[in-house]
Amino acid sequence: MEKHRNSIEYVVYGDYALFSEVATRTGGEKFSYQIPTYQALKGITESIYWKPTIVWVIDAVRVMNKIQTEGKGIRPIKMSGGNDLSYYTYLKKVKYQVLAHFEWNEQREDLRVDRNENKHHNIAKRSVNLGGRRDIFLGTRECQGYVEPCEFGSGEGFYDDYGDWQFGFMFHSFVYPDENPEHDFISKFWRPTMHNGVIKFERPDSTQLDRRVIRRNQHVKDFVEGRNFSMAEE
Repeated sequence: MEKHRNSIEYVVYGDYALFSEVATRTGGEKFSYQIPTYQALKGITESIYWKPTIVWVIDAVRVMNKIQTEGKGIRPIKMSGGNDLSYYTYLKKVKYQVLAHFEWNEQREDLRVDRNENKHHNIAKRSVNLGGRRDIFLGTRECQGYVEPCEFGSGEGFYDDYGDWQFGFMFHSFVYPDENPEHDFISKFWRPTMHNGVIKFERPDSTQLDRRVIRRNQHVKDFVEGRNFSMAEE
């Protein structure tokens, strides 16, 4: 597995996880994918450490525990008042090793002065050791996750000798307006294959991904030093 000079490696685990997208929530029900999406792992990594100067690229995930689900009856609040009854299907007892690295957000020329790779990398590694700078959620807020440092590929995983497992057509990630020159909000889809427990992700800019534009030419948030942004050196 290729590692970059600014890679981070961590294990994330929890009692429950729910990785889904809108098409799997029809009728108020929620049903988890069998594996975490690229976007979910990117969100977890951003909860460990994020600044608008960088974009995290998720290289691979290793599924450590057996994939198993559990259904729960949930009473969500209705928009019109009162409660409804829905069934959510969660993954349970999940544990994943994640390998990721960061790249500069080339659409953020206004933050070029903050491109100090060594500083950002060291802060990110310290954040992994501390379990993240923000709360970690495994796909949805009710699924609390926990992060610890690890060496990607170490230890015994349930699917180490399983061979290939194809998961069909599923959601990959979003590309946000400040991550592309057209400032579009884009969703990406793909057909992942797990080999001996490891899924190597296509990059969000890969031509192998199916692309859907959700909204075009969106507003990009401004970051001003001293107001809502501080340099890595600080």
